[in-house]
Amino acid sequence: MAEVLRTFGPAWLASHTLSARVAKVWRALVVCRTAALGGHVETCASCGKVRHVYHSCRNRHCPTCQTRAKDAWLRARRQELLPVPYFHLVFTVPHALNNLMGRHARGLYECLFAAVSETLTEFAANPRHLGGEAAFSLILHTWQQDLGRHVHLHALVAGGALTQGGGWKTPKRGFLFPVKALSKVFRGKFMARLDALRSKEGWRVDAQLGGTPWRDLKRALYLHDWVVYAKQPLGGPAQVLEYLGRYTHRVAISNERIVGIDEGQVAFRVRADPSSGKKRVMHLPGPAFIERFFLHVLPNGFKRIRHYGLLAPAHKTRRLAQARSALAAPTPEPEVIESVAAFMDRVAGIDWTRCPACAGHFVVTAVITPQRLHGPLAHGPP
Repeated sequence: MAEVLRTFGPAWLASHTLSARVAKVWRALVVCRTAALGGHVETCASCGKVRHVYHSCRNRHCPTCQTRAKDAWLRARRQELLPVPYFHLVFTVPHALNNLMGRHARGLYECLFAAVSETLTEFAANPRHLGGEAAFSLILHTWQQDLGRHVHLHALVAGGALTQGGGWKTPKRGFLFPVKALSKVFRGKFMARLDALRSKEGWRVDAQLGGTPWRDLKRALYLHDWVVYAKQPLGGPAQVLEYLGRYTHRVAISNERIVGIDEGQVAFRVRADPSSGKKRVMHLPGPAFIERFFLHVLPNGFKRIRHYGLLAPAHKTRRLAQARSALAAPTPEPEVIESVAAFMDRVAGIDWTRCPACAGHFVVTAVITPQRLHGPLAHGPP
């Protein structure tokens, strides 16, 4: 991704204005793991081989920086998993709202989290379903395979709920909640919050929708079939963690999917058919690729992964202990904080401390001072 920005960025910046938020992400991606961020020099104590190790930007939108962050996050989540099946649900917002999503991202994303969390909480509390408090996490994604805007929440829900009496209630008939009923309640809650937000903020929505009156859009959205997608129950804790890892720290596109930068185009892999998993290569002009990528920069400080019910931070420790007691499940052992060298050894099978030429040990012999970062400027041409 950094190479795309270096190649096509100057031309794109000549005709576009960047917000300070997007400019910060741009700078981070371009300088990630370069001398600009500083680092250190290591020398092999045996053969004298020298290598330069540069710092990462650690920006959450950077395709290069997510592997260790994801691993650490998943190791922490291992402490919270219950020995029950887990369900994966996807709540998607109609594309008719894409223009508003672009202009009022924070407000509409908050509407989405609130609508989905309230829907799942109410269904879990309903005695017809579980009659208790659920445990679930929500993860925001805003893209589809071609980098177009496609706003949706992934929900990972434990298969059951903790009742007021301290027991554990499992789902009936092997499924969690009826998806058609979920869809209708989700739509109603989202639309009610959207209408209230529009009135509160005084949005001139008609102009932002290309002249479409709000009442017409609202009517169309209520008629739209808001499908909630539900997958089959997942396996045990190991399978749940592996599955969850596909979604938590994913960015709009990974570096591995970008297969070529040539003749003014960016070539990248997309799914040709979701059911078969087959891939095809899609081409976009460099500036269009950049435009789409930056559709997915989140508002400053926005939390895209949130936990609810038994996993709510305010009472997570106490409520999870009660759930484990109800399930006769042991308390998990605390995770040990892992060094970078230990992480590389476990994940990649590489002893990062040893020289690849002679197997001697590297030692730090110099520090590389970070450079003062400049550009791109937040503003385009006058």
